[in-house]
Amino acid sequence: MIPVKVLDETAPLEAVILGTANQMGGVPDINKTYDPKSKEHILAGTFPKEADLTKEMEEVARILEKHGVKVYRPESLPNLNQIFARDIAFVIDDKLVVPCVTPERKLESDGIDYITNQVSEVLLPDEHERMEGGDIMPVDDYIFVGYSKEEDFNKYTVSRTNEAAVAYLERVFPNRKVKAFELSKSDDNPRENALHLDCCFQPVGNGKAVIYRGGFKNSEDADFLIEYYGKENVFEITKEEMYEMNSNFFSISPEVVISDSSFTRLNDQLRAWGITVEEVKYREVAKMEGLLRCTTMPLRRTYE
Repeated sequence: MIPVKVLDETAPLEAVILGTANQMGGVPDINKTYDPKSKEHILAGTFPKEADLTKEMEEVARILEKHGVKVYRPESLPNLNQIFARDIAFVIDDKLVVPCVTPERKLESDGIDYITNQVSEVLLPDEHERMEGGDIMPVDDYIFVGYSKEEDFNKYTVSRTNEAAVAYLERVFPNRKVKAFELSKSDDNPRENALHLDCCFQPVGNGKAVIYRGGFKNSEDADFLIEYYGKENVFEITKEEMYEMNSNFFSISPEVVISDSSFTRLNDQLRAWGITVEEVKYREVAKMEGLLRCTTMPLRRTYE
């Protein structure tokens, strides 16, 4: 059996699923893509190649293993993008949630069956309770959730988590407070689209956070988060930094993060907070509107 336990976003990491680019195939049909940044790169002829993606992800695996983390990889399935492991499963407390994702992504869950079959408590939301792990963050006594109300959920392909999912999380985690934030959505403009909550917000270290205000449909939600952490503990990124995925780093512990080497302003701030930054080149992965948090799904963190 594989024990799971995740109470927050930053505690020392013991075990993680890291996605894979193996056998993902060539450039997808633009009509079968589901985010505006992928479409942008397909049209520009710059969609990432499998070999380049694999090289970037192997470097992340190396860093994780250097820090003593057990790294699991999905079983490779032919002609399937299995890079973004975060969205197809997530752990809260001692439960593994395997959500019902978009029809285009359902096959991705098959690649981690060998892991989920070894977990003692697996929750399976139904087809109406739609969510992806990029929108779900356990923080202190909360579960922070990025979501779309019914009108936006039915309108935008990039709306991945709905109101029924928020209600589901409230029901199955009664000891936590669920705080939901509506996100800004666009199927066509990646600079106006927060695909998931981790595309515009993420906690880091001990009591710090990174945020892009424009990723929130309602300004009071961004204000809540800034007040929650304290303005002096929040690093605000710009629209262009959001587009480049600056909020999508990954915490190995409160003292160590993995971040893209191009995020100069962010990485300087993290170091100013006393955090060690393991820099990687993840520019090819970023072309698909995801980055380091998106490609990693923690199974277990350490708690004394």
